Amino acid sequence: MEQAMTLFPSPEWRSGNEQFDIRGKKDRTDLKKALDSLGTEQLITNGSFNVNSLLLSSYLKGYERVKDIISSETVTKEYENDSFAEHGIFVGEEALAVYLRDILLEIDSNGLDRNIEIADCQGSDSPNPLHLAMIQEYMFSAHLLIYVISSRTGLRQADIKFLSIINKMGIIDNVIFVVNCDFSEHDSLDGLNSLVEKVKEELSLIKAEPEIYTFSALFNLFKTQRTQLNPKDRARLDQWEKDKDIPVFSDQETRRFQSSFHHKLTKERYSLLLKNHLERLKIIAAGLVHWTRINQDLLTRDTLSANQIIENIKYHQEKMNPVKTMIRTTLDGVVQKIQKELKMDTDNFFDRRYGDVTADVIEFIRNYRVSYDQYKENLTATGFSNTLYLVFQEFKQALDTFMAESINPKVIGFVKKEEKKVKDYFESIAGPYDMMVKDALAEYKNTMNELGIPTMHLKQQGIKPPDPESLKQLTGLKIPPLIAMMHYTTKVKTEAIMRLGFYAVVNVFKKLFKKPVQNKNSKEFLALKDAVSQIKNEIEKSVTLLFKDYKENLKFQYFFKLVEMVSNNFYQVLLDHFQAYVTDLSEISNFINEKRIDKERVSGTLKNMEVTCKEINERIESVRKKIESVNQD
Repeated sequence: MEQAMTLFPSPEWRSGNEQFDIRGKKDRTDLKKALDSLGTEQLITNGSFNVNSLLLSSYLKGYERVKDIISSETVTKEYENDSFAEHGIFVGEEALAVYLRDILLEIDSNGLDRNIEIADCQGSDSPNPLHLAMIQEYMFSAHLLIYVISSRTGLRQADIKFLSIINKMGIIDNVIFVVNCDFSEHDSLDGLNSLVEKVKEELSLIKAEPEIYTFSALFNLFKTQRTQLNPKDRARLDQWEKDKDIPVFSDQETRRFQSSFHHKLTKERYSLLLKNHLERLKIIAAGLVHWTRINQDLLTRDTLSANQIIENIKYHQEKMNPVKTMIRTTLDGVVQKIQKELKMDTDNFFDRRYGDVTADVIEFIRNYRVSYDQYKENLTATGFSNTLYLVFQEFKQALDTFMAESINPKVIGFVKKEEKKVKDYFESIAGPYDMMVKDALAEYKNTMNELGIPTMHLKQQGIKPPDPESLKQLTGLKIPPLIAMMHYTTKVKTEAIMRLGFYAVVNVFKKLFKKPVQNKNSKEFLALKDAVSQIKNEIEKSVTLLFKDYKENLKFQYFFKLVEMVSNNFYQVLLDHFQAYVTDLSEISNFINEKRIDKERVSGTLKNMEVTCKEINERIESVRKKIESVNQD
């Protein structure tokens, strides 16, 4: 609301820089008077309602209905059971929709995991750039994008524009395409196939070998609700089903899509989630087998021999501690090195003169041209203050759109590239650490064998660092909010009006000295040009500070935290391999020395545990092989 009221033209509006709070009755009353005083020129711009005036009016109209849940903090309102349908008022009425940040519907589904979230990202072509920025943030966190193209229109210019944005964001590989078939638009299957081929050819310019499915979502919906359809829709369904070619083709494509969709959401998803966990479970199971075997061996020995074995084991376990310390120290060095690289990359990316974004925005601001001739009538009809508001709002809209369409995708693309750098870096150093752990454990196992205690042979995969994407999900780490809306200052209006007064005073002096005097419009045009120049200067300063803050937040609150998370998790994975064989033998030692143990009973229990652990390990191995076969398929 504050952004919409920047340079507000109404003479009824308060002066000064008081903080606006819609919860205050006087604030609402003042704003209503100000809106009521606006003329048609401020309410309608370029043949449509002014976005800012409409927004402010909607907030005022809806306030009384939401005042009980309005807070300075984000509030979550839940509708469930019998009241579930009431959520619809927030998306069906503009006066309430303006208060809505986001909406989440939880529904029962027979075919999907309840933890899977599906979002309908409408609004990519919204006149409000903030909507596009919100969609971009959501797409950045999504694992799969389904892009729907109408068979009535094919690939539109707006689609090309939006897909180019997705491509710049570095997430085009996450997209699959659905051509939503309108049966009434196609006389034959050949005609439909021709359109699909054309769409595929055009998409190939953006994404190589795009994955495309063609079916009618409406046809599928009607079939699932056949008994509930009204007579008109039932007649449409009957008519469609009489045509054998296109409906049969749609059914085939639907099955193909569903198969691929479920494969991506289940098999691929769970294989990635389970693979690393299975490796850790195998290590734990091996460690338990090792523990049972050591304890069984100790039970067969006399007290002196058992204590000697325990001391030998402790000695070799302690020899592994320096290896663990070295791993931690070298990993800390790795963290510092990669953080230094990320810092340099981020500083360069946001560099004011040579970077990829700041310089572009400053160039856009400096090159923005105002067509002053189109505001002549406004200056005459509504005056300087109202015209300044219109000029400012159009400039603001143009800049916000440029930020959302050109700058945000570059920022996201940069973040994706740096994330990959983090992943690749840790994967490149995983081999040496893997060998370090294996060498230490091999030495330990040899010692166990010399002591007559065989260890379980474990066929291990190479140790791999965790996937940064999984860790982000686990911890909720997110990039700082995208740069979607600039914060504009009202200082410009005060200075512009002062400049207008200055030109008026100049005219008075010219009259006194009988020199040519500028007409009213001339001095207002000069003041307007000065105001636009001042607006540009102020916004350029604001952009510089904005990117500076964002750069620091991105480095310290996102990149550095991500590197530390990957490093700590990787260290824990490496540590797990040691911990599996670092067995605490103090209890069994005490029992043996104090002769407080029924050796036969405990030995039998340990043997049963060993058998069970081996069975568990075999089951884990079986699951691992199934996952590998899924990935190969």
